[in-house]
Amino acid sequence: MASDPISAQAPAALLAVPQPVSAPLTKAAIFLVVTINPGDENRTAVLSLCADLSALLRSVGFRALDGSLTCIMGFGSDAWDRLFGSPRPAELHPFHEIRSGPRYAVSTPGDLIFHIRATRMDLCFELAAQIMARLEGAATTADEVHGFRYFEERDLLGFVDGTENPTGNAAADAVFIGNEDPAFAGGSYVIVQKYLHDLDAWNKLPTEAQEKIIGRTKLSDIELDDSVKPASAHNALTTIEENGREIRILRDNMPFGRPGQGEFGTYFIGYSRSPRTIEQMLENMFIGRPPGNYDRILDFSTAVTGALFFIPTVTFLDGVSPDQPAPAASAGAQKLAMAPAPVETFAATAPSKDGSLGIGSLKGEDSHE
Repeated sequence: MASDPISAQAPAALLAVPQPVSAPLTKAAIFLVVTINPGDENRTAVLSLCADLSALLRSVGFRALDGSLTCIMGFGSDAWDRLFGSPRPAELHPFHEIRSGPRYAVSTPGDLIFHIRATRMDLCFELAAQIMARLEGAATTADEVHGFRYFEERDLLGFVDGTENPTGNAAADAVFIGNEDPAFAGGSYVIVQKYLHDLDAWNKLPTEAQEKIIGRTKLSDIELDDSVKPASAHNALTTIEENGREIRILRDNMPFGRPGQGEFGTYFIGYSRSPRTIEQMLENMFIGRPPGNYDRILDFSTAVTGALFFIPTVTFLDGVSPDQPAPAASAGAQKLAMAPAPVETFAATAPSKDGSLGIGSLKGEDSHE
């Protein structure tokens, strides 16, 4: 079970049931991002949904037991302060914008995320409808994307997506917080971005040129040899190592689109036990490693959303009470004052001289040997 690697690092996690972050990929998904409207009554409505989400999921899922329906609920930095206050997940903060020339990883509003997955879209749709009915008047939809699996797990650029996803214990180790933040062991972080693709321009490229941008062969999905793979290849820039060991994340990206509107995209969703791993990937992509050696996918793909959320455990959500008192108003302001500034080309976060992100101690070194 996914909790085993966690409990090996933090015995307290034995009491916490994680949300199904590392569940198998599904054929359909809805990504629902909302903002919480002002007012104490709206805060209460959200807290009430937290406590009832498990029951709501069971009610909808029981209508098709073979549908593998799951729902992951996450909280943005400001929303956490408003709903729960202290204690606070150690690395929760607003999404960091990144600007470098024409490339822009935008930060967009989002207090709550619901990542709904199933083998059938009707299950996803029904649960999303039930959630929004519960939040009627209390929340405003910031973004909603209905994703689908494309041939052979490919994205709309034509390449297999998610090949290097960890599985089993390795997946649990990659996504679940351990004793680096014991109060939130079993939780996770997620970063989401909605990318729109210029398929007309992309499809004009020869297949060989596309393969060098991605770093894999298009048909067989084999990684290119380092002797021919450019340093700017997508899979080169998104490989993060710490003390000689690759630090993995779990992606559950989905294609989406409206051909009649000329909309073709990929919804990036990456789970990790520390957001710094994905943030470093994005800096490598948008700024470059070294600066200027950026991800050429961004010549054809534009990020139109960006947000970071904390994913608490099921145990935490089940224990929420709609009657719990509001946190002190100063908590959010204090956290915002401590939040890092947006990343700019001239102010990129630099790795240490040994290439370390400085997150090795978060990985529970003894458990990885």
